[in-house]
Amino acid sequence: MKKITIYSMAIILWMNTSCSNNESLDQTTDETIITDSDTTNTNNLYFPPIDSAIWETLSVQELGWNTNNEQPLYNFLEAKGTKAFIILKNGKIVIEKYFNGAAATDINPWYSAGKTLTAFTVGIAQEENLLDIDEPSTNYLGSGWANISIEQENAITIRNHLTMTTGLDYTITNQNCTDTDCLTYLNAPDNFWYYHNATYTLLTDIIFKASNQEYNVYFDTKLKSKIGMDGGWIKLGFSTIYYSTALSMARFGLLNLNKGAWGSTKILNDMDYFSEMTTTSQTLNQAYGYLWWLNGKSSFRAPAFEALFMSELIPEAPDDLIAGLGKNDQKLYIIPSQNLVVVRMGNDTGEALLGPSSFDNNLWKKINALIN
Repeated sequence: MKKITIYSMAIILWMNTSCSNNESLDQTTDETIITDSDTTNTNNLYFPPIDSAIWETLSVQELGWNTNNEQPLYNFLEAKGTKAFIILKNGKIVIEKYFNGAAATDINPWYSAGKTLTAFTVGIAQEENLLDIDEPSTNYLGSGWANISIEQENAITIRNHLTMTTGLDYTITNQNCTDTDCLTYLNAPDNFWYYHNATYTLLTDIIFKASNQEYNVYFDTKLKSKIGMDGGWIKLGFSTIYYSTALSMARFGLLNLNKGAWGSTKILNDMDYFSEMTTTSQTLNQAYGYLWWLNGKSSFRAPAFEALFMSELIPEAPDDLIAGLGKNDQKLYIIPSQNLVVVRMGNDTGEALLGPSSFDNNLWKKINALIN
């Protein structure tokens, strides 16, 4: 079992700092049928109907998991303020549990885990030739969107917004603020990584201008309706937060486990974009793709910190894990090597002082004890 390093024990958990404080309460082309050669997972994965609550299940016993460690996992989750917890194996539900008075129909906020939805939607818009992520974002936001020179605006690309490398000043009091006066120059783009929520939020405006549709309408048409998700985007302050049931988060996880395809139907055709989105996207933070967090890297940068930490993101988790992570420990974990999707929604776990891997690591200890 991999150990938590001193670095990961030294930082404040971002779901309660930057992924939280930087949020106030606080995204295809026509469907294309793919062949078996286009994806390695299609034959192995089950996909629930998009217009039905039916979802096939597998039992812990069928999988040969350690049943003695099932209840300790539930006890841990309940004690940590969890509302919903789901494990999919090969697309089928193995565990679907609700705690602390929660129910399957409850609508929960994704917070920053919802950034992954936006990243996926940007990929769809690029595939439809509505935008190019290497274009200056000013092509869509218009000149004067930031309180910087025209030359400085033209140097910032959509890719910079996706990778947290715009160079805009993150030292301001409200890092959610998307007003022009809040967006000032600090560094040249691509020279420093910092988790700046406002620069992410502007991507919804870019999609709106590129598609000539309200962001939520474009998202619903191109992604949400295609895979049977519920919920919707709610504007709170400067931030736009996605709310849905836990099962809808699981659906999106399954879509990404299958590399952007729902069964044999591709929702995102551009595999180059998908690969870029879910692998290291720049040289400044190995553990960050396009708004997705990546495990198994030798170092990472965390929200609210300028330092580089020489550690894996979640040492106890599989190295190929990719994740959407949000305020109050909203978790979407995808593990391709094991055909697993894990969802956790709920309240703050109270482990904020133990580093970005504290709750994640403790949760993965419990999961590993169950599945290994």
